[in-house]
Amino acid sequence: MAQVESGNNNRSANAELNLVPFIDLMSVLITFLLITAVWSQVSMIQIGSSIYGKQSAADTPPPPPKADIPLRIDVKSTGFRVIIGKDTKNIPKVGGDYDSRGLLAELKKIKGDYNDKTDAVITVDDEVNYEFLILGMDMLIQGGFPSISVSTGGSV
Repeated sequence: MAQVESGNNNRSANAELNLVPFIDLMSVLITFLLITAVWSQVSMIQIGSSIYGKQSAADTPPPPPKADIPLRIDVKSTGFRVIIGKDTKNIPKVGGDYDSRGLLAELKKIKGDYNDKTDAVITVDDEVNYEFLILGMDMLIQGGFPSISVSTGGSV
């Protein structure tokens, strides 16, 4: 319980405040807040084409611009793997070394097809040395992709 004491020397005024009703009120308000937050999310669900029939070609969204297509370089123990959109190209090691020239040629070819694209993601397997991650990043910069993100967890 809370207690209030006055500093007056003539008489002491002790008043105990009962905080239990206030706590009850707050718990009810928090409960209603959580419930209404869930219902506001449910009301935003779009019905879709199940009620109105099949979607026409005009209703389908246009494909993303070429700059929005993801580019990913996986540095694996067997070589590089370049993934642009749904296309995958493997660049194996040449003579036991990573083929940086082959990777650079592939990146320049991609840059020619996707001129507006400047970003890329690079991943590395756990058993691959750090220097080969840096090699892949250097090739991305030389290929025209300066905005590089490093992703953990290896490649899929």
